[in-house]
Amino acid sequence: MREAEWRRVAGFRVVVSWPDSRYAPLTSTLPPRNLRARLAGIAGALLILTGAIAVGVVLAVQQHAPQPALSAAGDLGPAARGPWLRRSPPVSVDIPAIGVDSKLLHLGKNANGTIQVPSLTGQAGRAAWYRYSPTPGQIGTSVIEGHVDTDQGPAIFFRLGAVRPGDRVVVRLADGVVAIFRVTGVRQYLKSRFPAKVIFGAANYASLHLITCGGAFDYTTHHYLSSTVVFASLTSARRPGHRHH
Repeated sequence: MREAEWRRVAGFRVVVSWPDSRYAPLTSTLPPRNLRARLAGIAGALLILTGAIAVGVVLAVQQHAPQPALSAAGDLGPAARGPWLRRSPPVSVDIPAIGVDSKLLHLGKNANGTIQVPSLTGQAGRAAWYRYSPTPGQIGTSVIEGHVDTDQGPAIFFRLGAVRPGDRVVVRLADGVVAIFRVTGVRQYLKSRFPAKVIFGAANYASLHLITCGGAFDYTTHHYLSSTVVFASLTSARRPGHRHH
């Protein structure tokens, strides 16, 4: 028998002994330390594979909010002024087409001048009226906002991007009046190019804008890159005691 040759195969030190006979079986031994290292490497690879599978499953079941279709862009407002109502704070908002029925928070501005939004931890299931805007039904632009989702799942305006022109938005006011708006358009804007004057600016008719986040999600900043905006205008109202048939 010739002297054993020491080799390294795939990072492991292997002893190979070649006998005189060309047809004798090949034998090898693995030092215990290297065997443990190999098993540890296999275990690490299995952990990485398991993690990748888990991430894949999460991405597969993740729900994505509907985005506005180009065909839903419509108009920003009506051609004529239309009806209007006296000032009365809103109590709730109802959007039958997407199953939204929410009591309204009344929020203002943050210390830095930005618009306040509902708390993600306790108020994601409610929409909010921006109290520095006209009340819904007054001449001007009334603004109602809501979250699209949280890390726990869909929020109140998760399906806002599915609204289409012609859908109804019903707002109940504190004086008992029910204001009925018709959607004229649904659009999405990059937050870096958000047209604040168009969304919050004055209007010569009873305008209502509904706002939520949309578009792509930035996993670095944990923010959506766009905003979804529904444009609607007042078409009619029901007074207290009026029966709707």
